[in-house]
Amino acid sequence: MASTSTSEGVQTTDRQRSSGAQALLESLRPGQWVKNGFVFAALIFSRSLTDWHRNLIVTLAALFFALISSAVYLLNDILDAQEDRNHPVKRRRPVASGRLSVRTAAWASGLLACTSLAGAWVLDHRFFWVMVSYAGINIVYSWLLKRLVLLDAFVVAAGFVFRVVAGGVVIQVQISSWLIVCTTMVALFLALCKRRHELVILGEEAADHRPILADYSPYFLDQLIAIVTASTVMSYALYTLSPDVRAKFPGKRLELTIPFVLFGVFRYLFLVHQKERGGDPARVLVSDPVLISVVLMWAAVVILIIYL
Repeated sequence: MASTSTSEGVQTTDRQRSSGAQALLESLRPGQWVKNGFVFAALIFSRSLTDWHRNLIVTLAALFFALISSAVYLLNDILDAQEDRNHPVKRRRPVASGRLSVRTAAWASGLLACTSLAGAWVLDHRFFWVMVSYAGINIVYSWLLKRLVLLDAFVVAAGFVFRVVAGGVVIQVQISSWLIVCTTMVALFLALCKRRHELVILGEEAADHRPILADYSPYFLDQLIAIVTASTVMSYALYTLSPDVRAKFPGKRLELTIPFVLFGVFRYLFLVHQKERGGDPARVLVSDPVLISVVLMWAAVVILIIYL
């Protein structure tokens, strides 16, 4: 009888540990790690894709960015737990739902941050400071900047720019100003679409989840998205036709990739406006077959044009 009781207790403990580990893994949001693909941008456009040493360095940089971003996600979940409970989807997050304790999340966040920053320091000191800047601005965002209209979207977009800069710094190549501009426009486009999705899906309860949404409206966001959409396409088109590209890739017709960018942007707008998606750009990218196909075809054509 005692043996049966002990066996049941061990099984219960094992289930609790398994559940806790699963909740922690979920809080790390591995699905968001696809954003770290931006770290490889400088590698591709510097014609270093065939340099295996640089490939290894950039891959490590992307890994460290994944760790620091997960540390930030855990911190955000701790600070936003109360607001997340008012969201139809985010209330299922481990911290908000109580499946993961605040203490465990805090310890995990600190451990991931220390590990990633230590690795960044060993990899490249300048890369380390980019990571520190990324972490710092996200901490300030969690405490203050997320409550400031428009600035909240710019900070979210800055996360993508930091990744692009990190990818260039770690392999010591000069980053084109056009690459920064295009990344900023794309990131703002995604951030504003995310705000619109939140506002539409939450309706009158939007401000209860994220107070800053009270300062936005669907019409206002649609105006901003229209401006950023045009700017995104135009900046990319100007980049492909710029003297910098002509000098760096002589005889290469990079402008042939413009239709892929146009279709990708149009497809994303279709998903946002017609399918009421866009709340999670990373999930939209990996879950929509058409969109991911366009992105992969764009990447393949860019590589073929630049390297052949």
